[in-house]
Amino acid sequence: MQTLICGSIAFDTIMVFQDQFKNHILPDQIHKLSVAFFVPEMRKEFGGTAGNIAYNLQLLEGEPLIMATVGEDFGNYQTWMDENKLSNLHIKTIPNTFTAQAFITTDLDDNQITAFHPGAMMESHQNSINDAKDIDVAIIAPDGRDGMFQHAKECFDAKIPFMFDPGQGLPMFNGEELMHFINMATYLAVNDYEAQVLQDKTGLTLDQIAVKVDALIVTLGAEGSHIYADGQRHVIPSVKPTAVVDPTGCGDAYRAGLLYGIVRKWDWPTCGRLAATMGAIKIASRGGQNHKPSRENIEDIYSQALIKEETNKAQTT
Repeated sequence: MQTLICGSIAFDTIMVFQDQFKNHILPDQIHKLSVAFFVPEMRKEFGGTAGNIAYNLQLLEGEPLIMATVGEDFGNYQTWMDENKLSNLHIKTIPNTFTAQAFITTDLDDNQITAFHPGAMMESHQNSINDAKDIDVAIIAPDGRDGMFQHAKECFDAKIPFMFDPGQGLPMFNGEELMHFINMATYLAVNDYEAQVLQDKTGLTLDQIAVKVDALIVTLGAEGSHIYADGQRHVIPSVKPTAVVDPTGCGDAYRAGLLYGIVRKWDWPTCGRLAATMGAIKIASRGGQNHKPSRENIEDIYSQALIKEETNKAQTT
């Protein structure tokens, strides 16, 4: 039951400024902004949509296959993948480029200033879906623009069911282009903000979009998620995390849970509950790939959340 994950591989360099940006940016001097922030705390994380989704799917003992392009600086990430038994079969190194990298500075109010260098990600079209064999389902996650178009078309032509997850790549596409993806996709996944942008760009309501795919998934952060499928809206409650540490990669963890359930033909409430469980586990750790629950841990958290959900339903009826 192999899942092909098309998306970015990236390094995330995260720095913490021990003050507030607003104390160092003069509103009347924005036209000639020149500031420097002293950041004594810094960490470098393994990330990217494809890397994060695959890592979480591997925790579930799924069979993720990453399709991505990386730069010549990929070595440490490759070592990490080897340690976590993640295949590099469809990862292509682009000469004379860097792996995609995000440089994020966060202040004490959780405001962020981010610089993103796409690097080798922009060459994602050099990979072809046709090179991957025995794929049960795929996901087209944020990646190079040309690559996203190509991979969606290749999945559609090969009759491989796929999830379109525009994510941070949403601004790259206009309404007509988004409809092109939606008309080919089997599933569509967005967060609540992206859902509004999607409606604005396409001119369609969520209900109108939902009838064009087998399932439309809208995540709502701590409020849970909604899955529009089978002519109804399934309300999926969130799972209470042990701690709220870092939301980075929570959406990717959620998608891994969905994909795991989809390839096993689970019903949508069950897929959604597992997805919510994975998101709750991830948010309790820093970075997108530092949580290390066992399969048994995941099953236990899922079961406890299900019992709580059923208890709450019984109390309200």
